[in-house]
Amino acid sequence: MIKEISNECIKCGKCIQVCTIYNINRDETTSPRGFLDLLGAYKDGNLALDKNLKTIFESCFLCTNCVDACPKSIKTDAAIENVRVDIAKKYGIAWYKKMAFWFLSHRKVLDICARMGYVFQSCGFKIKKENFSNSMKPRFKMPLVKKERLLPTASKKSFLNSHEEFIDNGGEKTIGLFIGCMGNYAYTNIGESILKICQSLKINLDLMKKQVCCGAAMYFTGDNKTTKKLAKKNIVYFEEMLKKVDAIIIPEATCSGMIKVDYAHLFYDEPSWQERAIKLQDKIFLASEYFYKHTNLKEILAKKEKLNLKITYHDPCHAKKMQGVFKEPRELLSNNFTLLEMENPDMCCGFGGVTMQTNNYHLSKTAGLKKAPMIQKTKADFVSAECSACRMQLNNSLNLISSDIRCVNPVELIAKALTF
Repeated sequence: MIKEISNECIKCGKCIQVCTIYNINRDETTSPRGFLDLLGAYKDGNLALDKNLKTIFESCFLCTNCVDACPKSIKTDAAIENVRVDIAKKYGIAWYKKMAFWFLSHRKVLDICARMGYVFQSCGFKIKKENFSNSMKPRFKMPLVKKERLLPTASKKSFLNSHEEFIDNGGEKTIGLFIGCMGNYAYTNIGESILKICQSLKINLDLMKKQVCCGAAMYFTGDNKTTKKLAKKNIVYFEEMLKKVDAIIIPEATCSGMIKVDYAHLFYDEPSWQERAIKLQDKIFLASEYFYKHTNLKEILAKKEKLNLKITYHDPCHAKKMQGVFKEPRELLSNNFTLLEMENPDMCCGFGGVTMQTNNYHLSKTAGLKKAPMIQKTKADFVSAECSACRMQLNNSLNLISSDIRCVNPVELIAKALTF
């Protein structure tokens, strides 16, 4: 797979100017065509997978800017993801990542830990209240927590544990909800907002409580064994659920991109599972995409009062570039809010995954500090992004430049407009 992708590159250089990591360090070694050259040499046996090469391949943000710009749409991100499996096999995965992945794979245990985290977080964190959710500033240093980092708080009770599985809104249509780990444990207002929207639309909602983590964090780190285990559970469960729901919506671009696009990449060596993953694609939607294309939400919002709030919109890489979703949230939000476009709305925020946030936080921070001033320049009250990873990164970056603007999911703003 890596060799085939590497050989496709014609070295035109169109990818370089949009590459997130290249625009930070200006080293063509860490540019898309640089990555592909190195990957080709590695697969040919001309280059050893040493720690230097490991560092290079782990510097990619997987933002897919290069894929979007490439005339041949070469899947450089898929090649990087593939080589990270080799890196994980050779060098192992850090203990704190393994621990995080284990918890994400065991929801019942995570439910208990999340509740304990809520109770004890005031012992180690300074809580800062915000309009749509809480945030916290750590007082101590951990592998995943730098002293200046702004992080979401754990909720007292997870979203899925706060409601019955089936929400009957008296409608003829029923959809399933894949909430995602961040939405379930931290940004729980995302789920509450989905409930309000579905109630207004008279659409029944199945919370699909047997869903498991999509596996994105593990996949981007090279832990394909855990990712495949989770993916297979979700595929089997989704197949069963789609016998009774019309569609499955996901208010998280990373989760949606993982399930709708990357599951097919993940199972490149297991054709039967790849085929099953591909068959699900037409029934999986980002929440804003589904509400815009398959409901009359826009018409309902048009009858509501326009709120005196200015917002700008950030396009998550896994929404616009991977799934082609960018106009839908804007169309819905522009009914009730003043929409101000920033200079470069689809510039990567710099989250980049678990490895970027831990081993390469200096790169993530630099990318975020390029994005935050663009948001601040709009003088918006909020920035919206349909991705909790982007939300965490943007809030941290905005905090670093002392901006009061905070990021919220578009469904939260839509629910606010419906209930105002």
